[in-house]
Amino acid sequence: MKLLTAVEMRELDRRAMEEIGIPGAVLMESAGRGAAELLAERYADLFPGPVLILAGKGNNGGDGFVIARWLLNRGWQVQTIVLDAPAATGGDAGLNLDILQRCGATVTAVTTDEQLSSALAAHSGVILVDALLGTGLANPVSGRYAVAIDWLGAQRAPLVAVDIPSGVDATTGAILGRAARADLTVTFAAAKVGHAVSPGFSCCGELKIVDIGIPATLSASTGDNHWLIEAAEAARLLPLRPVNGHKGTFGHLLALAGSPGKTGAATLTAAAAVRGGAGLVTLACPATIHDIMEIKLTEAMTVALPDHDGHLGEDSLVPLNALLDNKSALALGPGLGMSGQTVRLVRRIVGESSLPLVVDADGLNALAGHCHVLKERPRARTILTPHPGEMARLLGCGVAAVEAERIKCAREFAMEYGVVLLLKGARTIIALPDGRIRINSSGNPVLATGGSGDVLTGLIGALLAQGLTVDDAAVLGSYLHGAAADHWAARHGDAGMTATELLNELPAAWRELRLIRSQTC
Repeated sequence: MKLLTAVEMRELDRRAMEEIGIPGAVLMESAGRGAAELLAERYADLFPGPVLILAGKGNNGGDGFVIARWLLNRGWQVQTIVLDAPAATGGDAGLNLDILQRCGATVTAVTTDEQLSSALAAHSGVILVDALLGTGLANPVSGRYAVAIDWLGAQRAPLVAVDIPSGVDATTGAILGRAARADLTVTFAAAKVGHAVSPGFSCCGELKIVDIGIPATLSASTGDNHWLIEAAEAARLLPLRPVNGHKGTFGHLLALAGSPGKTGAATLTAAAAVRGGAGLVTLACPATIHDIMEIKLTEAMTVALPDHDGHLGEDSLVPLNALLDNKSALALGPGLGMSGQTVRLVRRIVGESSLPLVVDADGLNALAGHCHVLKERPRARTILTPHPGEMARLLGCGVAAVEAERIKCAREFAMEYGVVLLLKGARTIIALPDGRIRINSSGNPVLATGGSGDVLTGLIGALLAQGLTVDDAAVLGSYLHGAAADHWAARHGDAGMTATELLNELPAAWRELRLIRSQTC
């Protein structure tokens, strides 16, 4: 699903008005009517209300005034509070406020915090509508709007947000001071980035998009940098599995992982690569743990590399290069440890290998402060999969700075170093080397368990081995990983999944996407 930034949405509105000739008032009428119809349908059991609409003085408030009028026409009991004097509401919003008042609607205008508190205490609503701020918000919420949002947050009535919950940045998903938390968000023409990315998506509840009459050709030509990856998009990326295929058809992944105390990371990476469809999987590991890995792994092959007290060093480079000669892709990092020799080995492999590569965990930590080696690789042949802590180390900043600007951090790094940057977390961000952003829709809190990242590494490595581009492997791997967790959670709840259970859910996630693809192709 395509997502627009606030700037792109304003540009789409402008073009609809100036190039196509659709008056702004017509767009507002279509938006408000569509939102009113969705509200009435969703909450039909609560008819005839009352409904309380909190409106600002801008276009978001204008949409709210149209909603109020249409609900009144349908017999709902509607009350509207405007957080400014009527004279301050101009343009199309002012026009619709005037029309609403001429219809005899109950409208209360407030200009102080005290008046607002009094008005809220005097009004009731079994349904609340947030039409306060909309997608144009750029600064932290303050004043009466902050009071109104806090009040909404203290109510138990269902809340419908108009366009986007007030306080959510439509472009970044950031919470600007405070934000309303809606049960239903009705947006117009297209979903916005802030609806899809953390933390904004957690404020939206169910998201519905209203067609407001902007021509499809115009919408298609506006904005293409941000997409929310849902099942249909992921299904289109599935690698082909020809009926006459054999293990050589589906690639050979080499995984470099493991050290004493971290054999689980290596096991999960290799096992996930098998579950991910690679025809052959070989784990290269320190000789010290090789016998352990031989016992833990059945389907994957193992190779012992010379080590130093269980940790790999640069003397493993020659045998490693020999192993890489006939491989399709390389997965690097889980459980390798951070000894000085291992760190130097990782940097050399990353800089010298031309195979499609996915790097995670200690592989990422080894690159911190030495990211320049990424520029020595062929462009668009590398995937990095950091969690926020690892991303902070790569950037040399704090975790809070990463979390505050997830898209910006991921995009700038991906573009500078020519890699695909998969920033893990709720609504994983996948930044492509050309600046495009993909946001993963699958997954849930059961993924917050040790080893789930190792599963992702092996899965993405398997997709690379099967010939997917780094862009597609990162996107599809992220979706399948989250979908597997969703399958488990649907049966067991939101906690307690192990990483082994996660990789065992991968076939069900694959099958679901295969069915979707067969129905759409």
